[in-house]
Amino acid sequence: MKNLKLIALAFSVVFATACKEIKKETEETIETEVEEVVKEDSTEKKLSITLSPKSDSNVEGTINFTEVDGMVTMEGTITGLEEGEHAIHIHEKADCSSPDGKSSGGHWNPTTQPHGAWGDATGYHKGDIGNFKTDASGKGTVTKTTDEWCIGCGDDTKDILGKAIIVHIGVDDLKSQPSGAAGARVGCAGIIE
Repeated sequence: MKNLKLIALAFSVVFATACKEIKKETEETIETEVEEVVKEDSTEKKLSITLSPKSDSNVEGTINFTEVDGMVTMEGTITGLEEGEHAIHIHEKADCSSPDGKSSGGHWNPTTQPHGAWGDATGYHKGDIGNFKTDASGKGTVTKTTDEWCIGCGDDTKDILGKAIIVHIGVDDLKSQPSGAAGARVGCAGIIE
């Protein structure tokens, strides 16, 4: 009888140890699979465009767009401007063919709101980015992050593909209709893949 109890005890110890190892391996496998699923669900889109000078300016620059998990970040470096503030907007068409940049149409405004400061309760265009500053050498940077844009999602109220970035010589006053009285268009880049 003692031998039988000893065998049963030994079997229980072996069984418990084996179960612990199987449970540990299963937990490790589950953690790895969850990490992979999260990585697969995370989407990232990138797009880089180059500004060309308009209205006899020397404006140049690069604008980079990155979309991650529904948030679009625009980062740009612009040169060839006078020191001070300048307006930057998204316009309706990715057409920079005219010498004055007017072939890009008006501000991109798919929700038919009045022109204004981004986030203003009275309204603003989806293309109303605002103003950025340039230093004494004429160089400036601009950064904006929003979930109100997307890159190639097909939503007419959010999709920036097929539009244009326009840099203006002047400052957007954030109230004059329909475009903020920002002056001549001195830089243009179509937002295209």
